[in-house]
Amino acid sequence: MLAATTTSSDNNALLGVLGLVYLIAIFVIQGLPLFFVYKKAGANGAPAWSAYIPFWQWWTFLKVIGRPTWFFWLLIGLFILGFPTLGIAWIALFVLFVILMNDLSKSFGKDAAFTVGLIFLNWIFLAILAWGKATYRGPAAASGSVAPAPMSPPPPPPMAP
Repeated sequence: MLAATTTSSDNNALLGVLGLVYLIAIFVIQGLPLFFVYKKAGANGAPAWSAYIPFWQWWTFLKVIGRPTWFFWLLIGLFILGFPTLGIAWIALFVLFVILMNDLSKSFGKDAAFTVGLIFLNWIFLAILAWGKATYRGPAAASGSVAPAPMSPPPPPPMAP
């Protein structure tokens, strides 16, 4: 009977270690394109390697898209409330996630379709922002919207003979 208990706890320990390795791998994989997104955006004063520091990653992300600092504390509060409740807090976090992804999309001059991509295929669309031709146009949430890229001036009128 003791051997069965020991084997069961060994299996649980192995699953725990594998789960931790999986979470670390996901964090690193997610951090890679985010690092280059921060580098492109200049991260508004924060270093790009903050993409690999838990919680500071969120703080820097909110600075890049132009959200106020109280948004960070709102996210932390909802995240903590979400563990025991599994209800409204998680729904609120998802709604905020959609808003934040829309702000990121607008900060790089992308449209609503790109926002949908960021929501459902996050790593792929972050990689498109990181290594694609998208340019950072400034924090979208700070001003409410990002102005379109400036147009070239019209040609001068023809000279009269």
